[in-house]
Amino acid sequence: MNTSGFDICNPFNQVVVGRLTAATPENITDAVTRARRAWKAYRHSTPAERKALLFSLADQMNRHADEFARTISSEMGKTIREARNEVRRAQNTLRLSAEAGTVLHGEVLACAVVPGSPDKQATLTYEPAGVVAAITPFNYPLNLLCHKLGPALAAGNAVIAKPSPKAPLAAQMLGELAREAGLPDGLFQVLHGGADVAMMLARSDIDLLSFTGGPTAGLALKNAAGLVRCLMELGGNDPLVVMPDADLERAADTAIGHRFEIAGQSCAAVKKLYLHSAIRPAMLELLESRVRAVRFGDPSNVETDMGTVIDEAAAAEVERRVRRAIDDGAKCLVGGTRNATLFAPTLLDTVSADTDLVRTETFGPVIAVRPFDSIDEVIGEINDSPYGLQAGVFTNDHRLVRRVARELRVGGVMVNEGPDFRAENVPFGGVKSSGLGREGVHVTLREMSELKVVID
Repeated sequence: MNTSGFDICNPFNQVVVGRLTAATPENITDAVTRARRAWKAYRHSTPAERKALLFSLADQMNRHADEFARTISSEMGKTIREARNEVRRAQNTLRLSAEAGTVLHGEVLACAVVPGSPDKQATLTYEPAGVVAAITPFNYPLNLLCHKLGPALAAGNAVIAKPSPKAPLAAQMLGELAREAGLPDGLFQVLHGGADVAMMLARSDIDLLSFTGGPTAGLALKNAAGLVRCLMELGGNDPLVVMPDADLERAADTAIGHRFEIAGQSCAAVKKLYLHSAIRPAMLELLESRVRAVRFGDPSNVETDMGTVIDEAAAAEVERRVRRAIDDGAKCLVGGTRNATLFAPTLLDTVSADTDLVRTETFGPVIAVRPFDSIDEVIGEINDSPYGLQAGVFTNDHRLVRRVARELRVGGVMVNEGPDFRAENVPFGGVKSSGLGREGVHVTLREMSELKVVID
């Protein structure tokens, strides 16, 4: 993207819903200078003062909740109901961050723990890291920003956000409300642009880089940032495993809800559905009826269950992967078609492990079923993936739950729940190519702080 203006279009009807200007190198330098100046004063603020600012910003969001929801729906194609839920969660994220900042406790350690050691005490405290660069994706343009902004401000940092150019308007709105909420000048700024702006920001005089996106972009940004600490959530190819003793109705509802939310464009969505052969026919029957019942179309219609994918190129890629999977032997039970950015809710059975739809992360409303007979083969296949974000398993066998939890190389295991489950205060993140560090307000506060040791 060049340093001129760019349009933001509604993915459903291609209507231009906003126009912004991409940041120049000079804009980035100026923003970092302002952020550094604001941080030098703000770092000495008290937890109570930081809490008041974050609650004020959450209150501003609440006053403009309907406008935020309409903006999110129009800029990235999620349904208005989904957008309203995101705005609600974003407010919670800011408030939970504010509360967590009041209990960012250190500790005191004795040094004389072995004979001959000096009788001294080490006091451990957390101090603000400095200027945080927050680079966010299109799929949750408000709440994922708040998962970076809330802990950063609660820990005493300044923030420069760079949202996805595909859905930057909600972030822009939040930045404009910062002054009304009482945030000091320069403490929270929003810059716009594409990958080139992200790279320039990563190379600038920041103290911490927090990024949510893909592993290729994440590695490039990490290399650009050098020795700056990096927190990265880099997506997943997440499985849901359904065993013979599972509650099949609940498992089917979870698979549908977690895969078709925001048209399948969630990093922890059910990308691979493993069905034990003993219950596969029954589960497929339950799934097929539910997939056919999903109402998809105009995201602004409150009756719509599922909206669009982010753009036509993304929809075409999902279509390519579905066709390739069918060519490789999968059976399409429902869907498989698209109209511009609207991709029909799709259910594929017996999808090959070697096809792109299963082998790599697919951002689209497609349930890819993998039959199995032994949990050993499932564990092996999941662990062979370069990703390791979250996994879900439906079973009432406690011994199996313990085994799966211990053996799967993932950041989180959800029991009788889908892999897309997330609570704002709980650590969230993955291993391998799924990322570095964790989000979740309590753990992120520490990730965005510097540990200082004073011995006397």
